[in-house]
Amino acid sequence: MGRAFEFRKARKMKRWSAMSKAFTRIGKDIVMAVKEGGPDPDSNSRLRAVIQNAKSVNMPKDNVERAIKKASEKGQGDYKEVIFEGYAPHGIAVLVETATDNNTRTVANVRSFFNKCDGSLGTSGSVVFMFDHTCNFRINAEGLDTEELELEFIDFGAEEVFADDDGILIYAPFESFGAIQAELESREIEILSSGFERIPQVTKPLSTEQAADVEKLLEKLDDDDDVQNVYHTMEETVN
Repeated sequence: MGRAFEFRKARKMKRWSAMSKAFTRIGKDIVMAVKEGGPDPDSNSRLRAVIQNAKSVNMPKDNVERAIKKASEKGQGDYKEVIFEGYAPHGIAVLVETATDNNTRTVANVRSFFNKCDGSLGTSGSVVFMFDHTCNFRINAEGLDTEELELEFIDFGAEEVFADDDGILIYAPFESFGAIQAELESREIEILSSGFERIPQVTKPLSTEQAADVEKLLEKLDDDDDVQNVYHTMEETVN
């Protein structure tokens, strides 16, 4: 198995751990998708993907429909995607993806988290090169052969295809998202969820005490409402 498999296995129980946080994140994704491509999922591939993700975390259909309607209103503000880069203690690179309607607030909060946890907020480009920007799809495995699927989807950019308890996962470079989504839909293969991740090219092992120092920063970042995702280069243990 490749890096994407190991990355997914290590993070499986950490991502979307709190239901309310998941709904907040998806609500922002809906706003950004509607602002970008309109409220009709049939003509807005990004919105279709977000709706699939909402289903995967059991977000009620009424909540999704209300979010789409609200996002379509003229008075609804927009969210801007902003990336922050820096270092946690012990030389661990940290990349933070945010969606914010108030950049001043978000910058102040993120900077304070780094400062309070003995980290340092860096400049744009300081750590992003340490991560591969990938897209992923989780699909219904029924009637599909993983190895055959991998061979077929290499032409569309797929780099890793593997099965787990919840279906089949396809990993590819960020730029391949549209091609893979279109091909899955054309074959009427059910997409359970999809998204983007940043996989560290190299990870660094830490002692239990050192890892605890880093976790303090990661937890503060993840608890902030403006933060969508947090990635780092600390080697994660798999329980």
